[in-house]
Amino acid sequence: MRDIAHSSSLPRRRRTKAILPLLLAALVAGGMALVFTGTASAGTTLGASAAEKGRYYGAAVGTYKFGDSTYMSVLNREFNSLVAENEMKWDATEPQRGSFNYGAGDRIVSHARANGMSVRGHALLWHAQQPGWAQGLSGSDLRNAAINHVTQVATHFRGQIYAWDVVNEAFADGGGGGRRDSNLQRTGNDWIEAAFRAARNADPGAKLCYNDYNTDGVNAKSTGIYNMVRDFKSRGVPIDCVGFQSHLGTSIAGDYQANLQRFADLGVDVQITELDVTQGGNQANIYATVTRACLAVSRCTGITVWGVRDCDSWRGSDNALLFECSGNKKAAYNAVLDALNAGTNPNPTTPNPSGNRLRNEASGRCLDVNGASSANGAQTIIWDCHSNANQQFTQNGRALQVMGKCLEIPANAAAGTRVQIWDCGGGANQQWVFNSNGTISNAQTGQCLDVNGAATANGSTVIVWSCHGGTNQRWARA
Repeated sequence: MRDIAHSSSLPRRRRTKAILPLLLAALVAGGMALVFTGTASAGTTLGASAAEKGRYYGAAVGTYKFGDSTYMSVLNREFNSLVAENEMKWDATEPQRGSFNYGAGDRIVSHARANGMSVRGHALLWHAQQPGWAQGLSGSDLRNAAINHVTQVATHFRGQIYAWDVVNEAFADGGGGGRRDSNLQRTGNDWIEAAFRAARNADPGAKLCYNDYNTDGVNAKSTGIYNMVRDFKSRGVPIDCVGFQSHLGTSIAGDYQANLQRFADLGVDVQITELDVTQGGNQANIYATVTRACLAVSRCTGITVWGVRDCDSWRGSDNALLFECSGNKKAAYNAVLDALNAGTNPNPTTPNPSGNRLRNEASGRCLDVNGASSANGAQTIIWDCHSNANQQFTQNGRALQVMGKCLEIPANAAAGTRVQIWDCGGGANQQWVFNSNGTISNAQTGQCLDVNGAATANGSTVIVWSCHGGTNQRWARA
């Protein structure tokens, strides 16, 4: 969240600069597309270099900036993921009880989907930026309203969000390691669990994250969150990831990487969700340190900076981002790109222990690149399972690679579009989510791999279609 400066070395303050643009969002009609062109050579931009390492590198955006050509030029060139600064929060999406407004959030998502960028959803429940009507509720009435909000919003964006910050900033600062006192906490200590269960029911394909600040090292607050995550995992509460906001000052915890790793060891992904760093002699080094830490932890799936340029940042004169207002790259940018390019992918395309073929449940046949062609645009079918290279789909992050290409659908493909292979570019249209029910959904469209017409014969075409969980959409490694 950007409302408060989240670092023990920074003063706490309201993010009035970020809230005011919400009033302007409704004035921005039509608008400029949020584009990740993919034309830059691999390793020359943040997004491209991160994608080579099986990661994303994203930015927080506000629709009020979509008309700023310099802002958009930097965004389009550098990032392959985005998150809404304010447009998906409770006050923005449900300004009156039971009356939902998704216009600004839809605008961000549609731009991302059309241009190969993944989307983080932020945030379903938070003690701040609640609509006035919710602030006046308490007890079971507030609990019911909160769970309904989670259900409605996650359902609306179902299949379009890579990861949701389901709950944000629910733990208190200080040395106690306990929960923050809030109207939500006062509905009962199980409110976070209830929110995660509601989110999973509403969107089974999205990663579900808990997000907080001042958790950058091993301390009482991060340990309190660690204990909650460990408890959730032991009891089957659906939590997939933990977000570390990382609003940093002029230093960084010496155990930053170790802290990420201990959460990853619980069996959850970790994400750097709101990174910004006070400008000074150590800014570039801190940015590089965060980047190297993420690359060193195999379950660190990506980094998001909270804004694009210094003049877009909620932190004002801290000049805490990677670009000057003119769009020029800062020394911190070069440090991040160098760290990304020097890193290795801790999730290489090694054989899957269960096998690299994908066998369709209905037909018993395997996903197959037709004719064993490795040409761009070669289409997929099902065929009797064999051991040849055109049925070997290795996982690299969320990409499925075969014969040096990536499984994909064309950008913003409609239901019924045939699945093909193409040069790997790191876009969301080349990213696939393995769902718990055996379906495999595309990260850009949310549609599932589907054997057309539920056919079972050799040569039947493979398409994407609205997910329904039928046997022609269920796949298993073989």
